[in-house]
Amino acid sequence: MFSKFSVLLVGLSVCFACKNEPKKEVAATPKVENTPLHNFDNPTAGNSSLARLFSDGEQLHMSWVQRQDSLATLYYATYRKGQWTEAQAINSGTDWFVNWADFPALAVNKSGVLTNYLQKSAKGTYTYDVKLNLFNAAENTWKKNFILHDDGTQSEHGFVSMRSYVDDSFIVVWLDGRETVGHDHGGGQMTLRAAIVFKDGSIQYDTLLDGRVCDCCQTSVAIGTNDEIVVAYRDRSEDEIRDISVVRWHMEGGWSKPMTLGQDNWKIPGCPVNGPSIDAFENNMVVAWFTAAKEEGDVNVAFSEDNGASFGPAYRIDIGDATGRVDVVMLNEEEAAVLWIEPKGDATVIQLMKINKNGYSEPAVTIAETSSERANGFPQLEVVGDRAYIAWTSVTGKEVSINTASIALKDF
Repeated sequence: MFSKFSVLLVGLSVCFACKNEPKKEVAATPKVENTPLHNFDNPTAGNSSLARLFSDGEQLHMSWVQRQDSLATLYYATYRKGQWTEAQAINSGTDWFVNWADFPALAVNKSGVLTNYLQKSAKGTYTYDVKLNLFNAAENTWKKNFILHDDGTQSEHGFVSMRSYVDDSFIVVWLDGRETVGHDHGGGQMTLRAAIVFKDGSIQYDTLLDGRVCDCCQTSVAIGTNDEIVVAYRDRSEDEIRDISVVRWHMEGGWSKPMTLGQDNWKIPGCPVNGPSIDAFENNMVVAWFTAAKEEGDVNVAFSEDNGASFGPAYRIDIGDATGRVDVVMLNEEEAAVLWIEPKGDATVIQLMKINKNGYSEPAVTIAETSSERANGFPQLEVVGDRAYIAWTSVTGKEVSINTASIALKDF
């Protein structure tokens, strides 16, 4: 089955989405004005940031980075039955590339845990490799600090996304800068690649998905029915149009050609550092993304009912001039929850909203005040059972900390 990862599908039909405003759903009973948000402690210590949440459907998992002078340490813990496990230090180093936007990914399956960090490969600012750490649950051992890619170039590799996949494996997607070095007439292009990491730590089916993409926007990956994979990312045309695209792997044809969502037509000469998020529920998928094509920050959402082969219209959900930094979770066949940052009066806040595939939405719930400063990073959203869980970074003076909260799905 995995041999088809190197096959490119030619001629995938494109569904161009139009821009729509979300429709406000009329509730039979009025919403409670003060939505119950449960703030709870987490096992992070001082100077911690870059939280990544992952739900396996039954438990919440979190990784984060703690810094002490030049030393960075990657930690991991699990939240089950209202309690956190003891924080476990996975790895640490003084030669890591620690960045507010390009931070460790996390995925968990029955066989173990996979995460990553970025390690400098040379003295250049953007020369670093993706190093993986894989926990084997059966043997209770870690395989640490092994490299994801085999190109051997001193170039940028990062913006990793990962999901558990078939046979206790993981699908891993990343931005790969191997083509940006060694060219006589200027650098080549940033590329998008994918590979399968098996439970023994072997890496196979390393495949080029797109040969020209935006240089520093997050990637995101979802798994549909029939083990179909859909990757969302910010593309880049020769005319510097940097809209959101998806590529799809399916059994019959392998990897598809890129398909553009929303047709924002955002022309920008530099990377906005604001990638998309994708999630799936059976054969239904949702993508949320940021654009400033109209010189104002928009947060858009689009749904698919056919494993990402096509997407419906794009609905704008923010109230205006959003910062973006989105995360999204598919709740059921029709609904999704979206998290993002936007201004609200004189403040900047983290917002959470439900929206269904027809564009009907509930009023946004404000999770917390934050800032558009880079140090506040990207808030995280996951769902376990009937509750949504949120993690975000707070910066107060020189104090940097991670906050966690939850809210019942029925309460927003």
